Amino acid sequence: MRVIAGLCRGKKLKSPPGMTTRPTADRVKESLFNIISNQINFDGCIVLDICAGTGSLGIESLSRGASSCTFIEKDITVSQILKTNLICCKLDQKSKIMTMESQTALKLLSKQGQHFDLVFFDPPYESGLYEHIAGLLDQLGLLTEHSLFIAECSSQNVLPSAFGQLVKTDRRVYGDTALEFFTLEAV
Repeated sequence: MRVIAGLCRGKKLKSPPGMTTRPTADRVKESLFNIISNQINFDGCIVLDICAGTGSLGIESLSRGASSCTFIEKDITVSQILKTNLICCKLDQKSKIMTMESQTALKLLSKQGQHFDLVFFDPPYESGLYEHIAGLLDQLGLLTEHSLFIAECSSQNVLPSAFGQLVKTDRRVYGDTALEFFTLEAV
């Protein structure tokens, strides 16, 4: 697993042994960032990486010019690897790691008045968290009218067309992996 583009291009990222995490494959990540680049400008972008694992998606965003990224990862061992990856890429000053459950972290971020331009959500595929987390992002006001929410899921699991005001705009399938794109419905 490596950083594909930007300041940290080619940097290898560490990951825990075994099946603790399921990092996004490089070819899927490359396709994902090609799609995102056509929709948003990374310069100054504020990113949230939920169920961050090794931080691959958030780190890629920072490497491409995002101003900051908040990483949420509940597993303390994986969180330490994420921290190591950020330091190795010299991106730790632009990052915040929240080692806790996603729901708790989102509520804290909302209380702090945070808003995010780009949100990645890559939980364990069978976690059942998709609807709950997407609903919280909508309810807690963590997104703006220009935000992009991207959920990575199993290609066998088609997510609903909407979660509250979050409306699906695209779905791409890469083997076992699907990427689903959501934006806030225009009011």
